[in-house]
Amino acid sequence: MAVKQAVYVLPDSANAREDFEWLRTEVEGAGGEATVFSADMVDTWSNDALVEEFRRSREEAYAALAVDAEKVARRFAGARRKAVASPTRRLLQQFQERLAGIERIDFFGSAGRDRVVASIRQIEDRANAGAREHRSTGNSDGPTSFNGSLWVTRPRPGVDRMSSAWLIRRFIDPNARFDFVAHREQAPKDSVPFDMFGVDFTHHGDSCTFEFLCERFNLAEPALGRIAAIVHDLDLKDGRFGAAEGPAIGAVIDGLRLAQPDDAELLSEGITLFEALYRAFEQAMRTSGPRRVARTATRKRSANRKRG
Repeated sequence: MAVKQAVYVLPDSANAREDFEWLRTEVEGAGGEATVFSADMVDTWSNDALVEEFRRSREEAYAALAVDAEKVARRFAGARRKAVASPTRRLLQQFQERLAGIERIDFFGSAGRDRVVASIRQIEDRANAGAREHRSTGNSDGPTSFNGSLWVTRPRPGVDRMSSAWLIRRFIDPNARFDFVAHREQAPKDSVPFDMFGVDFTHHGDSCTFEFLCERFNLAEPALGRIAAIVHDLDLKDGRFGAAEGPAIGAVIDGLRLAQPDDAELLSEGITLFEALYRAFEQAMRTSGPRRVARTATRKRSANRKRG
């Protein structure tokens, strides 16, 4: 938040200080001058006044986004589902990205977020319904549509990219090939990007890429639900599922990334890890019956729960 000309404030936290230090480096690299400091007070602003100003600014942003989202939700309310599936999905992603941008700087739980989430959820339900109807006509992006495709993602894969690559090869495209690009604009023309900003197969709302792929391709095996819970907790770090295996799997993946400098080999080892995990869960469920998890991979959090 700008409090006067060329003076900007953030709450005093490790992340905020790191953000300012990166900004200072960029400013100085461009030939300018910048100073980062911690202050007990800023001119006549009290802490309470600063907090309220942060909240007011975010409330305005939430309100503007809600108006836009509600307008789109009303526009598609009476339209044929399969006719609006694709444009609705694109608009949904735009709204989700705008919401995430506001949430990143909503440090004090400003009012108005629930209204936005409710509107975006209506659009998401509409997009999912349209996609289901589109699939039922035989015009879907089903698994057979991707046989032998080149799937590209960002370098240095972590838990979501490893698990998603395994899921793709196991259930969606058995002959999938994988490669790495820094940005989606660098992806080859006929490739299928995943877990990258601004592409279809990536995070949507509060679902990680693995969860979205499960939902998109109607993959609902109990073993996949357990894996999805682990991937979600590790990737989004919100502890929604409280997966008991999460810390151990996270430590293994951290070790793989430290031990393997080659991205292709790293992804291959990650795929092997999740294949082993899937088989272990499947075996356990065959011998003892399906294990119940707190929530399935596709179940959404309540609208009034704010991400930590």
